[in-house]
Amino acid sequence: MKKDIHPKYYPDAIIHCSCGKTFKIGSTKPEIQVEVCSSCHPFYTGQDKIIDTAGRVEKFRKRVAQAEQKKKKPAKAPASSAGKSAGKKK
Repeated sequence: MKKDIHPKYYPDAIIHCSCGKTFKIGSTKPEIQVEVCSSCHPFYTGQDKIIDTAGRVEKFRKRVAQAEQKKKKPAKAPASSAGKSAGKKK
């Protein structure tokens, strides 16, 4: 292997999560800041924590609400054809 081409490895790098938890892991950086870790991620905790970026969740909920309103409005029925078949005799 070639010498001096690999980055320095820190076996005790510290990870800082936005929830406040810190833990050690091996990395090529001495410290890392993360937003979500295994202690606060909804998949692991079972909590519904929505991480919204740029209002995407609100836009989705608004579209769903509009679709529900359209479904609730009754569609106009076409003109009935009951008068045509009533006059026939067997």
